[in-house]
Amino acid sequence: MSPDYRVAPSADTPDEDAADAPWSDEPERRETTVAAALHGARLDKAVVAIAGEFSRSHLQTLIEGGHVVVDGRVVTTASRKVAAGQRVVVELVPTLQSQAFRPEPVPLSIVHEDPHLLVLDKAAGVVVHPAAGNWSGTLLNGLLSHHAGAAALPRAGIVHRLDKDTSGLMVVGKTTVAVTALVRAIAAREVHRQYLAIAHGVPRAERMCIEAPIGRDPQSRIRMAVVAGGKPATTDVERIAGNDRFSGLRCTLHTGRTHQIRVHLASRGHPLVADSVYGGAPALGMQRQALHAGHLGFVHPVTGEALRFEAPMPQDFAAAWSQIH
Repeated sequence: MSPDYRVAPSADTPDEDAADAPWSDEPERRETTVAAALHGARLDKAVVAIAGEFSRSHLQTLIEGGHVVVDGRVVTTASRKVAAGQRVVVELVPTLQSQAFRPEPVPLSIVHEDPHLLVLDKAAGVVVHPAAGNWSGTLLNGLLSHHAGAAALPRAGIVHRLDKDTSGLMVVGKTTVAVTALVRAIAAREVHRQYLAIAHGVPRAERMCIEAPIGRDPQSRIRMAVVAGGKPATTDVERIAGNDRFSGLRCTLHTGRTHQIRVHLASRGHPLVADSVYGGAPALGMQRQALHAGHLGFVHPVTGEALRFEAPMPQDFAAAWSQIH
């Protein structure tokens, strides 16, 4: 039996209603006559009586999407009252979430591949893992299409992530042995990850080590922040280019918290260029956060070989870097 790859709530993915039962390719239609006991009840309550195995919030989505008909008329208001004797028809179309973990021909820029793992150079704009608002066209969908073994692995072998608008290198396991070993290596800080960033302003020191705990921003669910009680996070930062307005930085991660580099630099008053979430204004032609995972190093989990990879700057990042170098 294929494993269940539904999204589990985490620091990186917003909580969602539990995925509903498996879907066939053709939507199921159910219909019933409103019983006397439901006379005057809300439409969504009547629909729950027809399809009680699905969450009420999902059934409300079906109503709002025009998939519920009452006495021959489409009704899109969940609070609409029904009357005894009315005929209610529900079309149980698949949710986007239920269809998220399917193979899709998403282009993958493969830097290295062997029977145990592959290293990718992810383009900016590509979402790594399906989540609300991005249920298809993700790197995970591409991995499921790329090799059959991905379907048997948690998250198709993805062991770490890059933000949607961050470009650069990622390692992905292709076997259970490789995935397990890579996860342990990342947790033990044995995977070397280095980024190039372009930030606003000039730090006081050419080199600095930012040690500050990171957790969910209490004021905004989509942001992380330096907060007391957050998870420990350490980033080494070195200024290697720049002028009096911008800094080209080499950032080395010692932990892997969500948005770590972005949060740490913003907390020091140096948000990334074009990082609107953390206060970085667009500049130098950049329309997405100026962050590129340019270096990745680790020991191969099966062969023991020391592997090192470099990814060239993408065009937009290189053009911006040339203006400050």
